[in-house]
Amino acid sequence: MLNNLEKLRKERGVTLVDMADLLHVRYQTVSDKISGVSDFKFQEAVIIQRNFFPEFDLVYLFSKDSTIKQPT
Repeated sequence: MLNNLEKLRKERGVTLVDMADLLHVRYQTVSDKISGVSDFKFQEAVIIQRNFFPEFDLVYLFSKDSTIKQPT
């Protein structure tokens, strides 16, 4: 599970549909990727980071390890 991404997505009101529309995929595909059923492609991660969370580091957003902190 991508806990950092999911937490920020909910805090900012970014829906799965918002992300799916941006990536041109189904919202279930985004849900599967966030929950760890499948992985985001690198370019998908970059698109999400740049459009919704530009101030956050890619490693922080897409880490499966919840101990990784956002660089300051």
